Amino acid sequence: MKADCVVLGAGIVGVSTALHLQARGRDVVLVDKNAAAGDETSFGNAGLIERCSIYPYSLPRDFSKLLKYAFNRAPESNYHLAALPSVLPWIIRYALKSGKTQIRKSAMASLALIERCVIEHQVLMNEAGVPELGLKTGWIKVFRDGKSLESGLQDAQKLKEFSINFDMLNALEVVLKEPHLSGVFTGGVHFTDPVFVPDPGALVKAYAALFKARGGRMVTGDAMTLGQTAKGWRVSVEGGSLDTTDAVVCLGPWAGGIYERLGYEIPLGLKRGYHMHYQRKGNAVLNHPVLDVDNGYLIAPMTRGVRLTTGAEFAKLGAPKTPVQLAKVEPIARVMFPLAERLDMEPWMGARPCLPDMLPVIGPAPKHRGLWFNFGHEHHGLTLGPVTGRLLAEMLTGAAPFTDPAPYSAARF
Repeated sequence: MKADCVVLGAGIVGVSTALHLQARGRDVVLVDKNAAAGDETSFGNAGLIERCSIYPYSLPRDFSKLLKYAFNRAPESNYHLAALPSVLPWIIRYALKSGKTQIRKSAMASLALIERCVIEHQVLMNEAGVPELGLKTGWIKVFRDGKSLESGLQDAQKLKEFSINFDMLNALEVVLKEPHLSGVFTGGVHFTDPVFVPDPGALVKAYAALFKARGGRMVTGDAMTLGQTAKGWRVSVEGGSLDTTDAVVCLGPWAGGIYERLGYEIPLGLKRGYHMHYQRKGNAVLNHPVLDVDNGYLIAPMTRGVRLTTGAEFAKLGAPKTPVQLAKVEPIARVMFPLAERLDMEPWMGARPCLPDMLPVIGPAPKHRGLWFNFGHEHHGLTLGPVTGRLLAEMLTGAAPFTDPAPYSAARF
């Protein structure tokens, strides 16, 4: 096989990148180890196109919270002791980038991407014929403690300079928004700008179907066989090999399998997460995704059922599942919302690919002609897939990029 471009990885980032390259006249082949798109990390998120998350998820500075993290006693965090020697250096770099000055710098760098995330998705949803997968419900943070509420309201106020819309809720207003929630709440914040996707996996598959309907090819193959040739790049695919001029690495947490072999030292870390789906009891209704801030989990009204998602687990890529966080928060979630039986045979697990400065890597590989990177989207792969796909395609095809790509360069490391 031959093509102008190969995109490695058929998650939301890879499929979006392939669509944007295709729209700019390139003959693109999408390669994934799976036969279908969107079956890995893109499948298991909270379903939020997060227009309000300009400030990235940083390491808290609260000593008592850090102490709980150290002893694995916080429901929103867990780590494998065996992985600590490899994970700790990354956490230290993450901590250094979590100061006020560095967080502000990362926020300003991410702004150009975040402010276009809903627009770029809406274009693709309409073209793919699935506008119903983007619900304009926003999402709600609920707080049980006065201190956490005060902190949450301060964080929300910081977003006003970016014209982010939200409603502050008192305890009664939380219940009016979500009548079937139970518990003692001090208040909440309803972020109204984000779009909720009740079936993220179906959305990625709809985008992939659009790519194929427009003449794109998707094949199964082994991205880790990528190698340089005299004229470009070659990768092994089902039935043979594929030769291409340009290769784009959109492999999320697996990107290191390529860039490390080619001599790049990019500090990609992993934050694993779990989810489980549940039936609702009786006539219970959940109107929005709801984050229980004080207990570190989120519930969302997905097509399959109510999805309960966990915080971050630090472990080696490929390590066995250890859904201890799910076990900790499920009883709390059952009290907050009337969850019935589990709908999945076992917990789903995915890995969020994160850089210490909480910005993705987008652009050309500095030492290899025709090699491009688009990975490391932290907690916002679903959010940023279409907009970073557009930016990468503009750079690869020589078009004027819609924003300065320098903050996302692999050379920053």
